[in-house]
Amino acid sequence: MPAQPQRRALLRAMLALAATPAMASGTDAALPDRAGSPLAPWQPGWLDIHHIATGRGNATFVMLPDGTSMLIDAGASNNDLDTSVAPRPDASRRAGEWIGRYARRHLQRADLSRLDYLLVTHVHPDHTGDVGAGSPLAPNGKYRLSGVTDVAELLDIGTVVDRGYPDYAYPAPVQAPFADNYRAFVQERRRAGLAVERIRVGSATQLRAQGHRPGAPAFEIRNVAANGEVWSGQGESAVAHFPPLSTLARADWPNENVCSIAVRLGYGRFSYFTAGDLTSYTEDGALPWRDILGPAARVAGPASVATADHHGMFDGLDAGVVRALRPQVWVVPTWHIVHPDMLQLERMFSQRLYPGPRDVFATTVMRENLLANGRLTSRMRSHDGHVVVRVAPGGMRFHVAVTDNRNEDDRVTLVTGPYLA
Repeated sequence: MPAQPQRRALLRAMLALAATPAMASGTDAALPDRAGSPLAPWQPGWLDIHHIATGRGNATFVMLPDGTSMLIDAGASNNDLDTSVAPRPDASRRAGEWIGRYARRHLQRADLSRLDYLLVTHVHPDHTGDVGAGSPLAPNGKYRLSGVTDVAELLDIGTVVDRGYPDYAYPAPVQAPFADNYRAFVQERRRAGLAVERIRVGSATQLRAQGHRPGAPAFEIRNVAANGEVWSGQGESAVAHFPPLSTLARADWPNENVCSIAVRLGYGRFSYFTAGDLTSYTEDGALPWRDILGPAARVAGPASVATADHHGMFDGLDAGVVRALRPQVWVVPTWHIVHPDMLQLERMFSQRLYPGPRDVFATTVMRENLLANGRLTSRMRSHDGHVVVRVAPGGMRFHVAVTDNRNEDDRVTLVTGPYLA
């Protein structure tokens, strides 16, 4: 164990790396974003993928080439500060409010006002919002405000898509205040005549272009996995991987994580893969069917950019998943003291699993994790900030801009790229 001064020096070095602009050899004069300047507004033909860093859970805001918009999750964990980072930008607002304001700000910069899709990968508080007795009630008094419900107060949402609608009964209803609150939100949407849909695994038309900017190049969002089903790779058919519940002990039934939604976003040569909290862990071979991330990665990959799902925890990426996806850029949605796991980082950086350069970014890593995993976290390009993947018109190349999450100025702190898709 290094002495205390050495540990402090290691932490300072890692934080300096996270805040240092990319070397000139890794940047392009034609890129629209510059360190020290505000993030350039979205333009028609661009694909922007914003991994929002609130320090409270997952939230990814997507602006598609024709102006179609989608928010993937809106997490709002209430974990204590001994195990989770302090809220970003600060604790003056709830995480869902910060997420909603972020999405609204970038929509307004594009002269848009509505969020077309809210995709809820699974019903856990760091993806949908935690609630307690002190959580404020929505104006209609039917549910409490946190995460997705805070976003819904700030933005009109065209369609909510999740894994469980309409009955949320598979494999069994989650019995917890956060799940009750989400179901109450969905029920009120339906009473108001607003759209809610269950994910259709295999479909490439459920999440589709809304045509806000006519003439923009085409893109595709493929529903790759959910509820133990995985796209077959042919047409819009899917294959069931879970065994019948009647053959399993109750303790072995699938949980929310392994039922998560996975999607693949394709634009020209560029592709992006993300899968909520899907894992590849099989209880050391005892439950092989629990590995849904592996089949999903194999049918979707390779990818230009991929998230390290389940926050880069121990049960996320196995070697097969990394080989199948082999992205140029990994994004790790982090906020808890155990995010990311050292073995996960070993695999992401491994030249044995796939050759060539790759960059790893994380949204918000705790100081304790930076120190414990310093041998590998020191190799990451960024540890704190919104990670914005920007794909140029046509999908041939992209770059990554990290922006400051300590305020709402969208100031760029780091630019890497361009990468060829």
